[in-house]
Amino acid sequence: MYKGKFVYAQLISIVPRYEFDKCVQRYGGNYKVKEFKCWQQFLCMMFGQLTYREGIRDIINCLEAHRTKVYHLGIKKIVSHSSLTRANENRDWRIWSDFAAYLIQVARPLYLDDNEFELELDNAVYALDASTIDLCLNVFKWAKFRKNKGAVKLHTLLDLRGNIPIFISITHGKVHDVNILDQIEFEAGAFYIVDKGYYDFKRLYQLDQEKAFFVIRGKSNLKFRRLYSRPVDKTTGLRCDQIIKFTGYRSLKDYPDKLRRIKYFDKEKSKTYVFLTNNFSIDAIIITQLYKNRWQIELFFKWIKQHLKITTFWGHSPNAVKTQIWVAVCTYLLVAIAKKQFDSPLSLYEILQILSVSAFDKTPLNQLLVKGQLQIRPDEDDNQLILFDL
Repeated sequence: MYKGKFVYAQLISIVPRYEFDKCVQRYGGNYKVKEFKCWQQFLCMMFGQLTYREGIRDIINCLEAHRTKVYHLGIKKIVSHSSLTRANENRDWRIWSDFAAYLIQVARPLYLDDNEFELELDNAVYALDASTIDLCLNVFKWAKFRKNKGAVKLHTLLDLRGNIPIFISITHGKVHDVNILDQIEFEAGAFYIVDKGYYDFKRLYQLDQEKAFFVIRGKSNLKFRRLYSRPVDKTTGLRCDQIIKFTGYRSLKDYPDKLRRIKYFDKEKSKTYVFLTNNFSIDAIIITQLYKNRWQIELFFKWIKQHLKITTFWGHSPNAVKTQIWVAVCTYLLVAIAKKQFDSPLSLYEILQILSVSAFDKTPLNQLLVKGQLQIRPDEDDNQLILFDL
């Protein structure tokens, strides 16, 4: 029988403590802390994410039930409900944000060629979008959104070649999506796929000046003049491929250069789409396929909302909410890294399900994260009774 580490401790061993401690020191997370330090807080919160706990008290009760084992998980001492709550309320959420940024750097190279992105492009391709998480305004008074409704927004830039988020920003619900463009450092030569929520030509022109490309849905009231048209194959669904320039006063002032306008008819949905881009070289049909791949970020939001604890919160302050979300992101990234390190054929969802019921198991992860198959030897008598003699 294997007498090594618990499964949870094996997963935690992936975490480079040196990098984690650098994030803690950067914001003074352990300043004047004697016992319950940031590492213990991280282990407790990630335990809650992996095992689908419903709250802080649920985490503490579960650890109390396994008091003789928690030391071997890396948790030196079980703390009270109030201690963990205060830690989430007071310790700077940027500790977990910076650590997630480090994990992103580790995970991205592992997934560059491991997805369904089949377009033959040498450029990096990113999708930018935001997802709203509804909150009760009476409880989360700082989370302004609507008159009688609170919310936070999860702004995410997703690498479509690996489905790994490379930028995340958490704001209250009133922050408009387009404002996040001011926080992103654009990569020259990369494509940024966005929807109509980022319809701001002044900011898009800034993106163009940094030698990056964008693809965005065009609006029906766009005022422009056609400079010339390129031939298109209408059997592919393309209807036009035009080079245009704005004629509206404000749009021309914000974006004085030419743009490319592509109209595409989707037979499956019987719907016509108009796309605008500042890339004039690649085929028009590739532009439409790039925008179609933007759907991956919607699937990413759906996945993390369903499988991680980021829709019900264990604290009410902005710091506690951001701490919980960033720990959830770190959990997602660690599971993604573990999948590659142990060469698991399982999906991230399947791995999460296995880890949720195996935290106190001692099975080696490289054995646990494989697809088990029922093996019956052909020469073995299975003791099946013969009911009918044919």
